[in-house]
Amino acid sequence: MAAMDLFGRRWALRIIWELRAGPLGARALLARCAGMSSSVLYQRLRELSSGGIIAPSADGYELTRLGAELGDALRPLGEWAATWAQAQEQDDRGPAGA
Repeated sequence: MAAMDLFGRRWALRIIWELRAGPLGARALLARCAGMSSSVLYQRLRELSSGGIIAPSADGYELTRLGAELGDALRPLGEWAATWAQAQEQDDRGPAGA
């Protein structure tokens, strides 16, 4: 439940998502997360660092081994979300031939 609490905090998963391809500094993270305040960013960075999900690096912040493994764990959820999004689009278009 502690992990779900951490990941459920606003912007936490977005920060993890943005770090998936490699390290980023705080300014780059703010630029990629339009609408996030710097105070929230730094709070989430502290929380995710304390949780062992990210770590400071020479280039800003990067995923730890556990953080990278989280991406692997979330991959099935991403696949489900893509299927769900397609179903939503089909529902929005209405029945075939309508």
